[in-house]
Amino acid sequence: MVAKPGLPCRCCRELVNGIGLPKGHGVDEKTLISILGKWNPDERQNYRKRTPHLFIGDDERQFEKWDDHQVRLLKHEFLRFKNAVVLWAMHPWERDARLIKEALKKGATRQEAYGVIVEVACTRSSEELLGARKAYHSLFNHSIEEDVASLIQGNQRKLLVALVSAYRYEGSKLKDDMAKSEAETLAIAIKNADKNPNPIVEDDEVITILSTRSKHHLKAVYNHYKEINGNYLDEDLVDLRLKETVQCLCTPHTYFAKVLYATLKIDVDKNTKKGPTRVIVTRADVDMKEIQEEYQKVFGASLCNKIEEVANGNYKDFLLTLIARGG
Repeated sequence: MVAKPGLPCRCCRELVNGIGLPKGHGVDEKTLISILGKWNPDERQNYRKRTPHLFIGDDERQFEKWDDHQVRLLKHEFLRFKNAVVLWAMHPWERDARLIKEALKKGATRQEAYGVIVEVACTRSSEELLGARKAYHSLFNHSIEEDVASLIQGNQRKLLVALVSAYRYEGSKLKDDMAKSEAETLAIAIKNADKNPNPIVEDDEVITILSTRSKHHLKAVYNHYKEINGNYLDEDLVDLRLKETVQCLCTPHTYFAKVLYATLKIDVDKNTKKGPTRVIVTRADVDMKEIQEEYQKVFGASLCNKIEEVANGNYKDFLLTLIARGG
């Protein structure tokens, strides 16, 4: 059977799918080995000619060279399994410290990287966050607070410094009147956000509530806000950092389910594809069962089925193995 002009033949299509290009997360190593191991020189040349999206023809010199962008994508897909294993093998404190360091390195060019800082600061226990801060000292000879303060520019800095500096009370005691009063304070701040000269993300009262109160207290604030305003707090927040902060503190399972949904798409960029590794590795021994249940509830689909659909090879198998630990 002859392939249609401009389309890869069956063997080529299998290889493109097997290596995760142009779609998917990770590499199907078994398919790759079975196909490449049988190739002869003519088949290699045929593959290059029939995959113009991967190779660039040089008519003058009569050969086809790899597109550099596709080479970079392929390297990232090969690294995905290795990075997941290395991240899993790390002590959780070191893992979180390195996640924050990477986010800070990319912060100047990728604002969404700040969301990783919020995630670590707000979904870990007080002892876990303190441990990450100790690990950061050991690894980088700086404090997290120092690097966040010096490397992050703009109006998000004050909030992020406060969040990574937090050591929250984790007991069950709660002053409900205070929680209701703070819900009202937040409602007023949001209502008057357009009238104030400074953005709400810099509001001292808002930052104090979100960065110092216990999660038990904040969930009460969250519910009181709903009673007062008809919407949940995160629904009324426009600022992305504040929205992520509230979601991580008050509805972490929904937050993580949404991260997985957004990152388990075939056409997302290489950095966004890191989301499933980060979430599944860091939550496998914490609340993966609850995250799966929330994913099913919100999106009407199985998280494991989605990973089967999108991921490839050893990377896919490793993610599914970690998810299975959660029951």
